[in-house]
Amino acid sequence: MNSLRFELSPSSLDVGTREERATFGQFSVVVNESVASEGVALGSNELLPGPYVPGYHVADWLVRNWWRLAYEPSLDDDLENTTMGWDLAHRMSTIGEGYVWPNILLVSDGLRMTLTTVASQDSGARAFRYVGPDKTQVVDLEEYLQAVQSFLSNVVELTKFKSSTSKPSLHDSWDKLQTEIGDSKTSTLRRIEAMLGYDPGEANEKDIQSSIDDMRRLGNDAVAELAADANTRHNSISRAKDVSKAARRVGFDGKIDDAIRLESNSNIQSWGECDAWRIGVATAHAVRHSERLNGQPIGNTRLASMAGTSQNVISTTSRSSDKLSFVIKDESSKFRIAMRSRWETGRRFDVARLVADRLFDNGIDDALLPATQAYTYRQKAQRAFAAELLAPFDALEDFLSGDRSEERRNEAADHFNVSTYVISGVLQNNLRLQ
Repeated sequence: MNSLRFELSPSSLDVGTREERATFGQFSVVVNESVASEGVALGSNELLPGPYVPGYHVADWLVRNWWRLAYEPSLDDDLENTTMGWDLAHRMSTIGEGYVWPNILLVSDGLRMTLTTVASQDSGARAFRYVGPDKTQVVDLEEYLQAVQSFLSNVVELTKFKSSTSKPSLHDSWDKLQTEIGDSKTSTLRRIEAMLGYDPGEANEKDIQSSIDDMRRLGNDAVAELAADANTRHNSISRAKDVSKAARRVGFDGKIDDAIRLESNSNIQSWGECDAWRIGVATAHAVRHSERLNGQPIGNTRLASMAGTSQNVISTTSRSSDKLSFVIKDESSKFRIAMRSRWETGRRFDVARLVADRLFDNGIDDALLPATQAYTYRQKAQRAFAAELLAPFDALEDFLSGDRSEERRNEAADHFNVSTYVISGVLQNNLRLQ
């Protein structure tokens, strides 16, 4: 049984366009065998799995936003801090066309799809009121894409007739999308556009082509991460020439052979198999065990040594890059490492993130290893690793001894030489702090 299904049970509709009448029915979304679209119709108390709506509009929305739904991550860790354009591409409630759609937010991190369901906030006169519990569930991105393809195939089959509007038919749009998916060059272009926050064809074609050209120098995944970072910061994408210039100007030397290594560890799940934070935390535990660190804080010299460089990368706060922290490798075993933050705690955190990026068994062997502000799977795993490596939860709990006051958290930040934000984040992630 698939973990995600978009279902349409046909019914009759006497008014509306030909497409609406042909695809009208009860629409429901089922995630991990839990109905995410249940509610009650106006004037009824009967709990239904979903509203009666034209599936055509759902299918059209899924086709138009295919690339952004699949590859554009959240812009902030607070999903209320979004833009109108982002909402239109990720919130099913924005489909419109005169119907009340499920309030489901779909967000991808590139490997997994999160579906967050929120019940209707008002009890007024609405054609359909969603009453299911507020809930967040996760499925593999591939399972999401398969569910969408299955739903679209069904709806397209119902609309194989001449369009009643001047717009391209759903059948034509779906055929065009499948062609793009099957063409490696076009799909790469669309992926970069989406991660930058653009609808297909909206971005400047020369800028997108320049980013694709950068893939030869930096690596495919690296450029995708840079695109997501640019979208998060509402800024221009970092280019290969900018990264190389920053590496020369503010970077520090390092040697891959001097960096920490990890033997394969069966306690670490495969990349993409689980939530990113689990990969990060498990890898941090493996490093602490390998290095016999117990619960002790890690000094700057030792942390830098794990990365294969000197502690100057942490202490020389006057040398910082503009947009991101990164490692860029040459053709030998040497590299340059640069930090974005001008604060010691921030530089320590990003050094730890870059240690993680090299240790993750993710099949990536790009020249550029970036630590960005984006919310992709890779960046989330990096952050979880850095937090657990520098301020391990068990050791933090021992230090706090039950006192989670702001003053005591500040003392913990000094003890582990991290920011208070990291301390609060570790406690929140382990359900010890609101």
